[in-house]
Amino acid sequence: MLSRFLLYGCTGWVLEVLFTGANAALRRDRSATAQTYLWMHPIYGGTALALEEVSARLKPLPRPVRALAYTALIFGAEYATGWLLKKLLGRCPWDYAPHRWSVHGFIRLDYAPAWYLTALLFEPVRDGLLHVTSEALRHTPEYREAEEAGVVPAGCLPEGEAEQAGVVATRFEQAQVVEVSP
Repeated sequence: MLSRFLLYGCTGWVLEVLFTGANAALRRDRSATAQTYLWMHPIYGGTALALEEVSARLKPLPRPVRALAYTALIFGAEYATGWLLKKLLGRCPWDYAPHRWSVHGFIRLDYAPAWYLTALLFEPVRDGLLHVTSEALRHTPEYREAEEAGVVPAGCLPEGEAEQAGVVATRFEQAQVVEVSP
């Protein structure tokens, strides 16, 4: 789970840099200046892990409907973390207050199409990250030792089944924590 949290945070940073840089370029900033905040990494990572949980519960619904739910969760996370950062730091690093469709300066409703597109991309990105992390995990000495010890059944990280592989990888990571704890 930690590896996915870190990768989701980095993915969020990259998407934000692309979005803000493209937005600057469209506003005739020839250097296409992009920005993000260090705070965004844990916000993106935590939100994506929450999206994984919601995704599992909404699996029977059509993908566009799931993406609407993800969009609502994204807006909720952005609002809540903006509010929390303002309480902790005295200000929210992003301030949407001057914008017409702002809600208390924490979210912009006119960003709904961009968040919906991001939500539509969540599942393919999640599946890719689960595949990469589970494949990397499969090649670690710790995983091979866990297979040999019977902590994780041999061959239980199925290739091509990213979501199931993510569940197995999480169980393995939790088993490792239990082994290390006194």
